[in-house]
Amino acid sequence: MEKLLISACLLGQRVRYDGRIPDYGDSRLIRQWQDEGRVVPFCPEVAGGLSVPRSAAEIQSGDGADVLDGLISVATKSGLEVGAHFVAGARLALEACQAHGIVIAVLKESSPSCGVRQIHDGSFSGTMRTGQGVTTALLRQSGITVFSEYELNDAAEMVREAETCVS
Repeated sequence: MEKLLISACLLGQRVRYDGRIPDYGDSRLIRQWQDEGRVVPFCPEVAGGLSVPRSAAEIQSGDGADVLDGLISVATKSGLEVGAHFVAGARLALEACQAHGIVIAVLKESSPSCGVRQIHDGSFSGTMRTGQGVTTALLRQSGITVFSEYELNDAAEMVREAETCVS
């Protein structure tokens, strides 16, 4: 059975920077995967040592791949550098994927860790830009396919295809 790494916040866990559990809409597929025992919940920011609540952080320029390469930082609005926590959490997410044989992840769009197609622009103004988070970048570099919560049907199709190929 194909397992999936899924952002803990998408499962209703209180891991967001502000401690809130927002409504992420219809997640029937995620509930189905949970019922089937496929879900490995993970929050790279908490795993990397950040607390809940915590100050919001944004990638200052570039994206997650640049953070992994040590070219840019992840910082809070007050300027506190927290990139090492993001990199540590990304590495732990990869270890979890390897331990469970996971090749598919569903991560939270717009997060500096988990953003799949877009992240905040580093100005703390709510402005988004194209880019990927630190964990998404590392997982992709390692051959794991990453979807956002807006691409659940695509993830489900990949799960079906992977299981069809195995049987």
